[in-house]
Amino acid sequence: MYIYLPIAEMSVNGLVIVALGWVVGFLSGMFGVGGGFLTTPLLMFYGIPPAIAVASSATQVTGSSVSGALAYYRRGQVDVKMGALLASGGLFGSVIGSFLFRWLKALGQIDVTIGIIYVIFLGSVGAIMLKEAITTLRRQQSGAPAPRARRHHPLVAALPWRMRFPRSGVYISPLAPFAIGAAVGVLTIIMGVGGGFVMVPALLYILGMSAGVVVGTSLFQIVLVTAVATLLHASQSQSVDIVLAALLLVGGVVGAQFGARAAQKLPAEKLRLLLALIVLGVAIRLLVGLTWTPADLFSIQLATG
Repeated sequence: MYIYLPIAEMSVNGLVIVALGWVVGFLSGMFGVGGGFLTTPLLMFYGIPPAIAVASSATQVTGSSVSGALAYYRRGQVDVKMGALLASGGLFGSVIGSFLFRWLKALGQIDVTIGIIYVIFLGSVGAIMLKEAITTLRRQQSGAPAPRARRHHPLVAALPWRMRFPRSGVYISPLAPFAIGAAVGVLTIIMGVGGGFVMVPALLYILGMSAGVVVGTSLFQIVLVTAVATLLHASQSQSVDIVLAALLLVGGVVGAQFGARAAQKLPAEKLRLLLALIVLGVAIRLLVGLTWTPADLFSIQLATG
């Protein structure tokens, strides 16, 4: 069943795109992270232009994060005050990222840039996750006690204008969450990710937030930031393919339910190890794609606009 994508200007197998969304949704439900960092590379592997893949992934992340954010909010596991600061920083970063995206697209370097950023970012995050997962498994096997949880980072403690966030259990400067939100906002535009796999560790280990509100607060800001990112992509670079995003969302919603059930059958440490291996595998595949000499060295593309 082939479907024409009006923005990507190509026909795709609709069932394959839904299946890709299902895979990403399954992994998201299993590991408890947003699937944007996997959606974009998978679409690129299928042949979707990177700029279209990034913008459409951001749209899918927005839709798939709404239900999760509402569920956490009803349970009182969202720090709205902290989430508003993170989102305001994210909106600021999104504007900066949109200018970078348009500039790179005008130079004709957006596809290569997206690939390089993904290789560096996923490679670094995957290596860190793999190291932590192996360390945790070894500690459990040896019976060593778990390390004490660390409060917010010393650099955060040195920032001025500190204020209290009772629900998060921290007393820090609002500059820290604003800066973290801005960094994630730039990533949202350039990489098409919600930023949850960066935001959650940052809230835990940099800001020292209570673990009970971290995921809900992260989802809260993801919804706001990715919604704005979608609008920026649609209005400025015209890269959002709503047909592609809808197909991904259909598969992702169903896959997330199966992933959540599968997660109950595996311990958390092994889940983190599996996720780290998947992330590293995607990074290696992207690196091969960037460095491997293609069979056809030249292509002809009609200029638009």
